Amino acid sequence: MRKRSRLAWSSALTLLLLAFFLVFSFSSADEGAFIGVNIGTALSDMPSPTQVVALLKSQQIRHVRLYDADAGMLAALTNSGIRVTVTVPNEQLLGIGQSNATAANWVTRNVLAHVPAVNITAIAIGSEVLTSLPNAAPVLVSALRFIHSALVAANLDRQIKVSTPHSSSIILDSFPPSQAFFNRSWEPVLVPMLKFLQSTNSYLMLNVYPYYDYMQSNGVVPLDYALFRPLPPNKEAVDANTLLHYTNVFDAVVDAAYFAMASLNITNVPVVVMESGWPRKGDANEPDATVDNADTYNSNLIRHVLNNTGTPKHPGVPVSTYIYELYDEDLRPGALSEKYWGLFDANGVPVYTLHLTGSGLVLANDTTNQTYCIAKEGADSKMLQAALDWACGPGKVDCSAIVQGQPCYDPDTVEAHATYAFNAYYHQMGMGAGTCYFNGVAAITTTDPSHDTCLFPGSGGKNGTFVNGTSLAPSSNSTSTSVSSSSRCYGLMTAFKVIGVLQSIMVLL
Repeated sequence: MRKRSRLAWSSALTLLLLAFFLVFSFSSADEGAFIGVNIGTALSDMPSPTQVVALLKSQQIRHVRLYDADAGMLAALTNSGIRVTVTVPNEQLLGIGQSNATAANWVTRNVLAHVPAVNITAIAIGSEVLTSLPNAAPVLVSALRFIHSALVAANLDRQIKVSTPHSSSIILDSFPPSQAFFNRSWEPVLVPMLKFLQSTNSYLMLNVYPYYDYMQSNGVVPLDYALFRPLPPNKEAVDANTLLHYTNVFDAVVDAAYFAMASLNITNVPVVVMESGWPRKGDANEPDATVDNADTYNSNLIRHVLNNTGTPKHPGVPVSTYIYELYDEDLRPGALSEKYWGLFDANGVPVYTLHLTGSGLVLANDTTNQTYCIAKEGADSKMLQAALDWACGPGKVDCSAIVQGQPCYDPDTVEAHATYAFNAYYHQMGMGAGTCYFNGVAAITTTDPSHDTCLFPGSGGKNGTFVNGTSLAPSSNSTSTSVSSSSRCYGLMTAFKVIGVLQSIMVLL
């Protein structure tokens, strides 16, 4: 495993409009599960904190985990709104675990000095302590309690959770998941730790690396199973005790953690995955550390998490996850693959482009702003139509390009026309947070949806043009004219009458 290791008529109208704006003000990443990113610093040319935060903002990354509590990085994160997990490094754990005063001083310097301007939401105590620093295990629970006590004293214990990240290797016999249990030798630490997490409404931090499960399985774990690739039913792993079907390693490991906790009579502590990823380059004995596999794993992982799929044991229960990691770290020791887990190089250039169609508003790792908003694959056609009607009406998108005879009319499907309208609105609104949601039927992609002579807004660095020169910038009289003539925008209101607006809002809600 790694070493580091979301009335009266007037009142009713007000409520409907408020609900409408709420729908379009929050992204899927803030509803249920979220995707975050780990920020390591073992780079020979580490970007400045300001550059790091600029990259986070450009990629709409709203959750990060730091491996320390660097004052410069926290200063750069001031007023960004980004949710931050700071870490007590392993080398500071012994001191904090042995002294309440030392823990209180750490919280004063590294937390109280920065909140509320910095949105610190969690403190990770160490990293994989049981497996990488076992001599500190006896003081781990004390460290958790001392840090939490300092937060209680500052009235921050509800805002900031305290936990400690574990390697999944502390779970033995992880398949079938129903038979999983924690390494018995660690129970004197794990039992009080889990009771602490339970009593403070915190969560189990777990590092999950299907890459290593695959590499260490001697061919037992199929590559497709590790990468979230679709499996035929006869290839799915079935837990004989529960008859639950597992289509990927990630879910199996998370459920193994749930079953292991249940074996200790802990059933209400959620799991948050603090590290997961796939390397894009490795030594000769790591032939599956490739760009394609890294792209496939991280893209599928992000989609899986943000769809709030949950796991077979807990379907629909969010499993928020932090991708390992933001940057390649060329100074990390060990195997070659240790240096190549990043989504970006030191210059902030994406090392590959994630394929996130269907994942909603999330990390697009495209620093040239070439991102697009499209209709989500498999979305309900009635919901797509309602969202299309809104975009071409109250959303003030110029939909003339999808009128019959115009460049973007074909293919004449609600999905294709919705994609055009969604993307036009998304770029019209400056690709802002929440502008590619449309009640869950839209998704961000880095694949340009332009085709033939139909050029989408944002394509090729242009904003609002297609090849015949017609502007996509909305005009004051274009909406009602274009909408009435489009075969796919037949449900729109005329001249934005109030009743029509409310009908569209009610459909969307």
